[in-house]
Amino acid sequence: MIDIESLRVRLYRQLADEGRVAAPSEIATELGVTATDVTAALDVLHRDRHLVLDSHGEIELAHPFGTRDFGFSVKSSTVLWWGGCAWDAFAIPHLVPDSSPALIATTCPSCGSALAWNVDRDRPPFGAGVAHFLVPMAHVWDDVIHACENQRIFCSEACIDAWLERTQQPRGAVFGLDRLWRLASDWYTGRLDHGYRRREPLEAAAYFRDAGLTGAFWGN
Repeated sequence: MIDIESLRVRLYRQLADEGRVAAPSEIATELGVTATDVTAALDVLHRDRHLVLDSHGEIELAHPFGTRDFGFSVKSSTVLWWGGCAWDAFAIPHLVPDSSPALIATTCPSCGSALAWNVDRDRPPFGAGVAHFLVPMAHVWDDVIHACENQRIFCSEACIDAWLERTQQPRGAVFGLDRLWRLASDWYTGRLDHGYRRREPLEAAAYFRDAGLTGAFWGN
């Protein structure tokens, strides 16, 4: 029998320490259980929204970590991670011990220009960039991969407008890097430890409000 919470912590700590996660077959060998046992445990973590599995049952997201390119690289002095989105990329230096400051890099979805910032725990980063989140918070888990792929940073509001016109997408939430940094700062606190509890919707709405993000998009 696999202890689900211990498995969750094991997966998250490997991602934090190494920027990668073992395949289900490796985990089965490590724990002395069957691959079916691991698959069932991962399905529970997926159901409870601690992980996002792809169509092959492999871990695609373990927020704030991606296991593939979601548009953001995050580099400390020792580890390179994929950030699951703009929010997640900015969260990693806050969550992972000894990762601050980290170099976060992406490209503008509109014009393709390279964007990068040194992000630490002490203050919002300097530099150009405007965040655009396409999917309202109440609907993120309708298709979490789509939502994460569309939490991006653009050069400017002009680039956002050009991208929205080209893609025929509705305008979402637009805000500066200072608020993105604040949004990311405590969202995942405790996630690497036993006993972590995801915020309920009302708690999340209050957290967004404290970060200066208000309105129907944020559910508050």
